[in-house]
Amino acid sequence: METYFDDLRPYYQPEIAPAMQRIADSEYLPVMAAFIFPEKTIGEVRNILSNIRTTDEFQSRIMHRFNQEVIRKSATAFTSDGLEHLNPEKRYLFISNHRDIMLDSSLLQTVFHAHGFRTTEITFGSNLMCSQLVIDIGKSNKMFTVFRGGSPRDFYRNSMRLSEYIRHIVTQKKESVWIAQRNGRTKDGNDTTDQGIIKMFCMSDRSDLPRSIHELHLVPVAVSYQIESCDILKTRELYLSCNGRKYVKRPDEDLVSILTGITQPKGNIHICICDPLREEELKAIGYQSPNEFHKSVASLIDRRIYRGYKLHNNNYIAHDIRSGRDTYATHYTPEEKAWFLARYEQMLQQIEGDEPVLRSIFLGIYANPVDNCTKHG
Repeated sequence: METYFDDLRPYYQPEIAPAMQRIADSEYLPVMAAFIFPEKTIGEVRNILSNIRTTDEFQSRIMHRFNQEVIRKSATAFTSDGLEHLNPEKRYLFISNHRDIMLDSSLLQTVFHAHGFRTTEITFGSNLMCSQLVIDIGKSNKMFTVFRGGSPRDFYRNSMRLSEYIRHIVTQKKESVWIAQRNGRTKDGNDTTDQGIIKMFCMSDRSDLPRSIHELHLVPVAVSYQIESCDILKTRELYLSCNGRKYVKRPDEDLVSILTGITQPKGNIHICICDPLREEELKAIGYQSPNEFHKSVASLIDRRIYRGYKLHNNNYIAHDIRSGRDTYATHYTPEEKAWFLARYEQMLQQIEGDEPVLRSIFLGIYANPVDNCTKHG
């Protein structure tokens, strides 16, 4: 029977087997199988798919293995902390900084899976649902749709339904949710929570704003990459959109960013699960209007994320280069600085434009987190 959330939700159990069959029949299966299961034949991978019947099984048998391969092939180290802040029997709304289209949420699931926690449902922009294969993988991976675009009326209606669905997941379905702190990735290194996201959370219950937010059990998450995901692509986009110019994505640009994020070397990756927002601090917020409350909650999340962010050598190198000082020289070696400068030169070779502007943008991606962490740490 059709329900109110059918166009948003992940697949139900009866929908999984047909989705697995479509994935098994896809022309892209050999490429995916070679990445996730390099030691298995196509027939063996198809057999694994044919025996999957639930989203939990898809995550544990396919996506967990995918994440392990991403880490093995492109990361130097993968660490996490903060699980002690969580109750395994409780459900949460995890709100994360957003650096990579896919991996920010996907790698968090690996942390939960490895430590015996329930994985989460995951927001998934409708703009990324570009084919049946992507839809099947996404909705089998506990992803639910966030509709983009449309008229102001469409935006309001979609925001309300998203708010209702998130509250339904956490309070009724008893599952956790992952959502990014803003629409679109952070491209300049400044992780800031869009207060519109907080407003959206409250749309489904405006009667008591502190209680409305507390009921969702918000937990900020800080994801830190030693080598920023798609740093060169982000530099290009920021450069082409500076001075008020409108940046228009190429038709395949999101896919290129996803594949680049998966395959690009990332160095050390760290995920920090921050302290949940407490009921008493939400009730202590003084506000004259809902917008003031939304802004204050966004600031609470930002401070948690800045404190949880792990600064790497590249962050300190970029900050010192940009400032022309050696303030953080004890955090890196001359060899590491030379490597970073070589990456900068590589970036310049790929993008035509004003070198000082490109240099400032590229360095800012890495240096701005140092300023944010110093200010709010």
